[in-house]
Amino acid sequence: MATTTSSAAPSAEVQDMIDRLNLKPGHAAVVGLQWGDEGKGKVVDLLTAGFDVVARYNGGANAGHTVCVGDKKYALHLIPSGILYPDKLNVLGNGVVIDPEQVVKEITGLRAQELKLDDNFVISDRAHVVMPYHKAQDALQEAAYVMPNALDQTIEGIGTTGRGIGPCYADKALRSTAVRMSDLKDFDELKHKLHRIVPIKNATLAALAQYANEAFTPINVDELLAWLKPLAEQLVPHLTDGAGVLHDRIQKGDRILFEGANATLLDIDHGTYPYVTSSNCSSLGVHTGTGVAGHHVTNVIGIVKAYQTRVGGGPMPTQLDDETGERIRQVGREFGTTTGRPRRTGWLDLVALKYTATVSGATGMAIMLLDVLAGLPKLKVCTAYEIDGQRTTNFPADIGVFSKAKPVYETLPGFPEDVTECTDYDQLPEAARGYLKFVEDFLGVPIVMVSVGPKRSQSIFR
Repeated sequence: MATTTSSAAPSAEVQDMIDRLNLKPGHAAVVGLQWGDEGKGKVVDLLTAGFDVVARYNGGANAGHTVCVGDKKYALHLIPSGILYPDKLNVLGNGVVIDPEQVVKEITGLRAQELKLDDNFVISDRAHVVMPYHKAQDALQEAAYVMPNALDQTIEGIGTTGRGIGPCYADKALRSTAVRMSDLKDFDELKHKLHRIVPIKNATLAALAQYANEAFTPINVDELLAWLKPLAEQLVPHLTDGAGVLHDRIQKGDRILFEGANATLLDIDHGTYPYVTSSNCSSLGVHTGTGVAGHHVTNVIGIVKAYQTRVGGGPMPTQLDDETGERIRQVGREFGTTTGRPRRTGWLDLVALKYTATVSGATGMAIMLLDVLAGLPKLKVCTAYEIDGQRTTNFPADIGVFSKAKPVYETLPGFPEDVTECTDYDQLPEAARGYLKFVEDFLGVPIVMVSVGPKRSQSIFR
């Protein structure tokens, strides 16, 4: 969860920055190209000024960022970033899984901070609901997975956030145990549905709890409905046909900015499986997660940290468990906002990045946190892997193979200068520009923006 600094309305300077991006006609998606936490929130918040609608297409309350407006902070986990602009429509698409308690908490908090949140915020009635039993299953399943067994006494968990995202998406696929936002409109029918679902959930949770030696309290349908009803009363007025709304806006000539959660290396199909999230968080998720066809999205801005980070389990070939890695962590404030746990840090992995830029169809890249690298005497970038003695530039699909990957580095000169006051690309130190050019040339995707700090003004557009 990244922290960015914003103002509620774009200045002429900010509008000029957006114009300099020279986006193609049509709509745009902002997508993380690493393992998340790249700084998507800053870019979405910045670009929103040039769009009419902001639509979130995947994930749930396992993602988000904090935007600073003057001396105020706005914590956003589900509600799109465009909510800071009263004239923008914000849409939670059908591909998002909705934690009703979390979204009501956000609505209440944002209204208390005097933000408009009524007809400028809609939720697809096809989106699925994260229920309390999903969170319980998330925690128990992770505990059960890491239990010792006869074959392997050291088992690494997936690294779930415990917010029920995976179990909710699993129910979406199972269908018979799923609850959608549209179900909140009819509590009599929902009660019948839950009386079919909850016994199945209780049996599942009881078995997991027994296996993992964990405590378990059975779910009670009446208590569940009593918890859900006041939340539903606040959310039902926002429910609508999300895809229909977006297509109406397209017909009117409005521009849509699609906001992705998580990142491409965490994509359920194209990421480092099984150490991934449970949704399509590459740009490919835009289409299934909103109902907007691919030809409408002509701009895909890939968001990339100037180095690599990862949270949770899974291989990371360029990880630095040394003084340099710790320096990057401290300077970049690479600690989870909610958990406080340190993120793993390392050099930029261009093999992985070329793969994700291709999968997501990046038309441009925003390089974030370049300022964190200032002061390092040398910078390394991974340009190939060595696996079982063989060099490759292919990104392996098999996690066992990927876990053997050793990085092959190119070493570039570092830059001692502070870059946080740079406002133009040519003001960046020569070595910093050399680093960016190397990345750009290797990937074959233009760098359209460089961030040198959390503020809007600390954004350099080319």
